[in-house]
Amino acid sequence: MLDRRSFMKLALAAQAAAALPAFAGTPTPGLRFGDPQPFSFDWLKAHAEALSKAPYAPPPRPDPATVAAIDYDAHGKLKYKHEYALYGDGHDAAFPITFQHVGYYFPKTVRMHALEQNAGGAVSREILYDPAYFTIAPDSPAARLAPEPSSLAGFWVMEPRDGKEDWKKAEPWVTFLGASYFRAKGELGQVGMSARGIALSPGGSGHEEFPDFVSFWFMPAPPASRTVTVYALLNSPSVSGAYKFDLHRTSGVVMDIELTLFFREAVERLGLAPLTSMFWYGEKAKPAGIDWRPEVHDSDGLSLATGQGERIWRPLNNPEHITISSFADEHPRGFGLLQRDRAFDHYQDGVGYEKRPSTWVEPKGTGWGKGTVQLVEIPTDDEINDNIVVYWNPEKRPEPGDRIDLAYRVHWLADEPYPTPLARCVATRFGRGGEPGTIRPYGVRKFTVEFLGGPLKELPSGVKPEVVVWASRGNVRSMVAEAVPDDVPGHWRAHFDLSVDGREPVELRLYLRANDKVLSETWLYQYHPFVTDARPLGY
Repeated sequence: MLDRRSFMKLALAAQAAAALPAFAGTPTPGLRFGDPQPFSFDWLKAHAEALSKAPYAPPPRPDPATVAAIDYDAHGKLKYKHEYALYGDGHDAAFPITFQHVGYYFPKTVRMHALEQNAGGAVSREILYDPAYFTIAPDSPAARLAPEPSSLAGFWVMEPRDGKEDWKKAEPWVTFLGASYFRAKGELGQVGMSARGIALSPGGSGHEEFPDFVSFWFMPAPPASRTVTVYALLNSPSVSGAYKFDLHRTSGVVMDIELTLFFREAVERLGLAPLTSMFWYGEKAKPAGIDWRPEVHDSDGLSLATGQGERIWRPLNNPEHITISSFADEHPRGFGLLQRDRAFDHYQDGVGYEKRPSTWVEPKGTGWGKGTVQLVEIPTDDEINDNIVVYWNPEKRPEPGDRIDLAYRVHWLADEPYPTPLARCVATRFGRGGEPGTIRPYGVRKFTVEFLGGPLKELPSGVKPEVVVWASRGNVRSMVAEAVPDDVPGHWRAHFDLSVDGREPVELRLYLRANDKVLSETWLYQYHPFVTDARPLGY
């Protein structure tokens, strides 16, 4: 049942609909549309609030058996015809939008709506599904689907037309497909990791809930614009929400996101502004013979800019079991999953791992208060699994009836948008401890952490940085810094040995300084001790 306040909001919206003029213009010749309805962000928030007070209803699913037969290969053959692109030919909007079909991995209906601005405000009409929009072969499972419920599952924002006749050959620069996942093209022309609308208890002992974007609304971008505005309705058993995305096509992609969440149920662990990536293995350790490539990852580390001004680099792990690391903060300045290693020789793969975007979350508004940036690392034995999640977890756990308003910016670039002036960590390596040519001590690990740039480039001749190391347990010794002999200014590495008993993880912390001046960002690492030296170096 809706409460009186929610009912009145929806009633006023319905009255406004009756006063609206007919739908202005034709967003795309050939597309089928529903009846005109009023639309505003305030209406969407009221609608999300009303949903949160009613029992949860999952989004429709076209015939599950048929959709399950649309596997990866079959789905790839369902090409959207560009003559049906929303705001395509016959419209002067800057960015055409194409749609994605349901399939095995994306089985739920997502309702799509075109927006136009009239004298009475924004007007919305639902885009009705028609199999004619897609190249569907007669023997495709998709040919057996009924017109209702809609078989639209997601969308692509295409590169700007800019008056080009061949715009239909363009590629997408933003995609929304599956649950509340979305991704964008970085400055180096590649996609990689994903973001999500929200994460609910990822990697925990219980069931992770995956909310869905169940509806989208698209505002046409003016011809000279480089910004597309998309609205979204999110829904799940625990929460509903209204989202506004301002998608800016820059040298990479920048997204301004506003959201309002309404909670039906308590949430054990809330993940706001979540990012999802893949880390199989990197330079620090690789199981022998597991793969021919030196490294395989979309991101190699978590970067943090804390509210207190500290800059932190945490290399990613592929652990034996799910691991959740928490970094307490108040009013964080930003965090992101970055791909710092840009050398092709370090990957040797034609899929462009060295060009994957680095993605940075920048809080907006008055601050996010107290909470933790949480990093979830999940074991994987292949590159097809996204096994890394990072998000902001507010200190207060949401309860039924709670509301959260949030604003933030997501940068999809080659590097973090506000790099630290300090030296940055560029590699983490480890192996057997001790010294070459001597009997190596049992159970001792040598760590080598490389830093580059910043004040290290300005060190006077003869001045060597001091290595400052802390370990949560065990004994640290043999700390030393040396310039890397590659003639690159400001390239130094820090060595230390760690001896530890047992298999419990060890938290490590290191930075470089000289004369009490901090020279580098802070390196944090979670080390999972090996049982013996014979164990493959994969963890």
